[in-house]
Amino acid sequence: MFDYSIEASPDYAILNVSVPEGEKIKVEASSMASMDTNLSMSTKIKGGFSRFLSKESLFINEFEAQNGDAEISIAPGPSGDIGHYSISGNESFYLTAASFLASTMGVQQETKWQGLKKGFFSGESFFLIRCSGSGQVWFNCYGALFNVDVKDEYVVDTGHVVAFTEGLDYDISKFGGYKSLFLSGEGFVCRFRGEGKVWIQTKNPMGLVSWADRFRRIERSNN
Repeated sequence: MFDYSIEASPDYAILNVSVPEGEKIKVEASSMASMDTNLSMSTKIKGGFSRFLSKESLFINEFEAQNGDAEISIAPGPSGDIGHYSISGNESFYLTAASFLASTMGVQQETKWQGLKKGFFSGESFFLIRCSGSGQVWFNCYGALFNVDVKDEYVVDTGHVVAFTEGLDYDISKFGGYKSLFLSGEGFVCRFRGEGKVWIQTKNPMGLVSWADRFRRIERSNN
C-alpha cells in the first residue's frame, strides 16, 4: 500500500502519494502538480480510441521512484474532492467518464460500453472506466464527495454519479412523468440495484452550465 494524503479537501483537493523506491504510479495526463527530483516519467498510450470517447486522455504518465522513495502531488482538473479505493481479489470498480486520476501499477483500466440506451439517456457518456486487478485507485469529482452503502435499491441523478462497486447493477430512467422531465428541472436518474457502494458528487457539471447560461450576454442585431 502506498502512503498518501489528500489536502485542501473538498473544494480544491490535491493528492500527495509517497512512491517507494523502484515502484511506479500511473497518473492521468496533465495532473502532476509537483514531485521530487528522483522521480522519472514515461508516457504510455492507453485504451486507444475508446479511451478518448470516454473523455479520458489517450495518454497515461508513469512515474518511477529511483535512488530512494519519492513524493508526487497530483491535482485533478475539476474543482472538487478526491476519493480512494483499494481493489483486491480481481474485483471490478467502475468510474464515470473523466473521473480517473491515478492508480498503482497492479490496477488495469479498460473502457466499458454502457450500451446505446444507457449512454444516450444518461446525458453523460456511453462509456464507463472499469478498474480491475489489485491495488489502489484515486478518482476525482466536481464538488464534495460522499458514499452510500446500497443494500437493495437507490436512486441517484446521473450527473452526480462518480463511482460504484461491481455488486451493483443499474438502469437509466426518467424521473417522474414526461411533464416532470421537462418542467421540474430534474432529468434522468440512475437506479442502482443489488449490494455495494456508490460514490456521489455534490455538484453537477451540467447544473453549473445551466446556471451560467442565464448570465450569457446575447448580442442583438441592428438590422
